[in-house]
Amino acid sequence: MPDAPATDGAALLGHLKALIAKFVIMPSEEALDATTLWVAATHLQPSWQHAPRLAVVGPAKRCGKSRLLDVLTETVHRPVITVNSTPAAVFRSITEEPPTLLVDEADAIFGTPKMAEKNEEMRGLLNAGHQRGRYVLRVVGNDHTPHQFHTFAMAAIAGIGDLPDTIMDRSVVIRMRRRAEGERVSPFRTKRDSPALHEIRDRLGRWSKPLAQQALRLEPEMPVEDRAADTWEPLVITADLAGGPWPRLARQACARMVASEVQTEDDNPSGARILADIRRIFHAKGDVESLSTDEILFALNSDPEAPWAEHGRSGLTPRGLGAMLRDYGITSANVRIADGTQRKGYTRNKFTDAWRRYCPTVHPLDNTGDQPELTVSPRLPYPPSQP
Repeated sequence: MPDAPATDGAALLGHLKALIAKFVIMPSEEALDATTLWVAATHLQPSWQHAPRLAVVGPAKRCGKSRLLDVLTETVHRPVITVNSTPAAVFRSITEEPPTLLVDEADAIFGTPKMAEKNEEMRGLLNAGHQRGRYVLRVVGNDHTPHQFHTFAMAAIAGIGDLPDTIMDRSVVIRMRRRAEGERVSPFRTKRDSPALHEIRDRLGRWSKPLAQQALRLEPEMPVEDRAADTWEPLVITADLAGGPWPRLARQACARMVASEVQTEDDNPSGARILADIRRIFHAKGDVESLSTDEILFALNSDPEAPWAEHGRSGLTPRGLGAMLRDYGITSANVRIADGTQRKGYTRNKFTDAWRRYCPTVHPLDNTGDQPELTVSPRLPYPPSQP
């Protein structure tokens, strides 16, 4: 889309973007744009229906996650740092005028199944706070009077490895990585560098305050749908209010980063990848009406780039396949296959609804006879960002 007429906000966002880039090497230009818009959106939280999380994740230590949170702490609206805080302390810190939660070392909270189970209340709080009007009900005082506590607040959550799926699904995901040789950033010194960051924070507050009602009424055109649209809408509205290149940059970042996360989810065997791979098998077989379980398993376990051969000592089994597909309402039955025999298997029509809901588009087979390439849905018009 062409650039929009610029407001004072466009230059303000450009200044903020330059300050973030001064201290942190971001994984892509889109990630830098998204983080800039997320910070600005924290100053308009009373206008939002959804409070997007910023998931700052990386595969290892020293990827810049904590440094990014340092910069965010000095620029977001009313920061509340929640390192090692209890859920009770967190939701008692959230008022009708939302603060911005900043959670570092989230891997210490959710890093293992045992940790995640122990901190289920924190996960529930972060999930509930994504949408306005979701309260925590607790009894207070000697007479145990029921009281509703607010949960709605934008939150930046940093840690090693992915966060729980339900939090990632409500997040703008920033996948940090270590600086390469030759990449340089300025060292961050709180006492020295905070004044400049506080100045931009205060300017953001002054710019955004008179725009609150306009932000509340806007319904922008979005390049994504469903929960991704809910999560990204505050960033896109902030960009539209700023004008200049920001409406274009916001939608480009949204489309590319959501597409990248869709691909990451498809590559996860616990997600919808099983559906995508079976769709590819049916397509490679000429979209036949049915395939035996053995045919499907042979194709899945023979793919050297797929995870299925490592799904057990003998690869994915009929029982394991059935358990995965059952989550999507798909079960095996006696089917008649191409050679006319009847065997246990799956009919193609049982997958069509699940494919439509969970799978990327399948491209036609190319002339070499290779399996078709999978891409994201056509409603995501930009290719994923390069890592």
